[in-house]
Amino acid sequence: MGTPLRALIAEDSENDTLLLVRELTRAGFDLTYERVQSAAAMQEALTRQHWDVVIGDYSMPQFSGTAALQMLRERDPDIPFIFVSGTIGEDIAVEALRAGAQDYLTKGNLRRLVPAIERQLREVENRRERRRAEEELRRSEHRFETVFRSSPVGITISTLAEGRYLDVNAAFLRMVGRTRDEVIGRTAFDIAFWRDPADRERVVRQLLSGAQQEIEVTVQAKDGTVRHALVALERIDIGGAPCLLALLHDVTRAKVLEQQLHQAQKMEAVGRLAGGVAHDFNNLLTVITSYTQLLLDELEPTDRNREDLEQISKAAAGAASLTRQLLSFSRQEVIQPRVLDVNAVVASAEKLLGRLIGEDIELVATLARDLGRVKCDPGQLEQIIMNLVVNARDAMPHGGKLTIETTNANLDDTFVRGHPLAHAGPYVMLAVTDTGVGMDAATQAHIFEPFFTTKEQGKGTGLGLATVYGIVTQAGGFIWVYSEPHRGTSVKIYLPRVDASQTAGDAEPGLAEMPRGSETILIVEDEPSVRVVVRQVLERLGYTVLAASDGGLALELAARHHGRIHLLITDVVMPVLGGRELTEQLTRLRPETKVLYTSGYTDDAVVRHGVLEAGIPFLQKPFTPDGLARAVRDVLDRA
Repeated sequence: MGTPLRALIAEDSENDTLLLVRELTRAGFDLTYERVQSAAAMQEALTRQHWDVVIGDYSMPQFSGTAALQMLRERDPDIPFIFVSGTIGEDIAVEALRAGAQDYLTKGNLRRLVPAIERQLREVENRRERRRAEEELRRSEHRFETVFRSSPVGITISTLAEGRYLDVNAAFLRMVGRTRDEVIGRTAFDIAFWRDPADRERVVRQLLSGAQQEIEVTVQAKDGTVRHALVALERIDIGGAPCLLALLHDVTRAKVLEQQLHQAQKMEAVGRLAGGVAHDFNNLLTVITSYTQLLLDELEPTDRNREDLEQISKAAAGAASLTRQLLSFSRQEVIQPRVLDVNAVVASAEKLLGRLIGEDIELVATLARDLGRVKCDPGQLEQIIMNLVVNARDAMPHGGKLTIETTNANLDDTFVRGHPLAHAGPYVMLAVTDTGVGMDAATQAHIFEPFFTTKEQGKGTGLGLATVYGIVTQAGGFIWVYSEPHRGTSVKIYLPRVDASQTAGDAEPGLAEMPRGSETILIVEDEPSVRVVVRQVLERLGYTVLAASDGGLALELAARHHGRIHLLITDVVMPVLGGRELTEQLTRLRPETKVLYTSGYTDDAVVRHGVLEAGIPFLQKPFTPDGLARAVRDVLDRA
């Protein structure tokens, strides 16, 4: 079967049409044809189907080849049109070609018809193929342009020799904080992309050797903001000129998260160290405070050694406070809310604060005389004060004035409407005000977010105010901040005022004033000095005491003891057998025995051993004889 050919013939002579058909059939075409001799028939034929070639007589009584050509070109610019006429002059032929015909020939020379059609069909296919290629190129260019302009990855094209930018996308412009006009035509050195020319020379040499380059760079934006980017570089040719294609992936956020992770890991390591130090230190303080109280109880009020022992007791209390602060900073303190006098906490920290802020900052404390009480953990309240003071100090690098103020505040509905986090009621207000650099509104919106900091790298964790916010919120209070750039900052802490008397500063009672008893108590403590002093205190209070250095010995001692064991006092963390495991085994043998846990470790360690649960009696070290006596009596007297 021959090549299919669909031919539309505009011809008024049927005989001439048959001659054309015979010529095409003899050439081997599988011919489908139609003859038209009017404009209407031509229009209908063109609408009905596609034709491979149109052959038209130049002159017809009611229709013309020129009109047929015009109709064809209005619908399709590619279909070949060949004039076949009885007589056609050279000037008419030229005019026909100008009008869009592909060829012309006379009816007496039809042997040229087939080669002309074959040539035109090839040219049509070539034209269509070129157009398809051009269209695909346009689509490809459009896709590239879309990807180039819209990509979240920065893309630049620059000359290899000078580094002069030929094109850049929006992501790169955002990264460097510049407009397109500020970048195009300038070099990478002009916008501080490359800081050291030697770095670029090294990269270019390696690219010329055929190696693709991936480097990490620090890009400084126009406003001074520093961004970190991972850059892939490759040599390309554009119009025969060597160029440099760079893909820049902004890794600034990843860098920040990495730094935050390192900071968190460092804080965790500090916390673990603090926990270990606190355990040993709390054991020592328990011994010091207990023996001091035992000695004070034996001395007459007029004894000249009494004042010395009281100074030792005060020093031990101060050491316990420092331990709490250490644990507060590492966020591992055991939370023990109690009624506090905020003024007393500020006064006790004032000397330390003076050393902390330095001599170029004036510290002023304005404390209300009739200040109410709040219920808060003392270590956490100290942490609030310390964090706010440290922030204020850092805001005054050239010195200034720092004011700590306390007052009672009764907040009404009018105040609450202007402070969404507040609730109406009585509060104690603690304010820390500085004369430092201040903050704008945008900065204030983020100050309580974890890891947010305006300090330079290596100074500040970004956890200080987030910690303050958490403590205040947990205590049922709220924070109000007022600041303006270059006009200082005032941070006001509002804690709910409670109707309770202050007892934290009461003197330690003597043994005769402490609650006593006659029950049998089993002490399990791996620290010998703590075990001995606890035994002495309890025996002086009238209790029968059994003591063991670990859980295994305690179980043996309990098995040999024939009487009732009313209370087990056990350290939580011990070698061989921990306090929780000891309790489970002992209470199976003696279900009537009650339990009081003690520990010098932080709450994380105690929680891991399953102790800090609701309703489980727990006494945190260091404890005093009075604290021990009251805790023991409280557990024994429970139903």
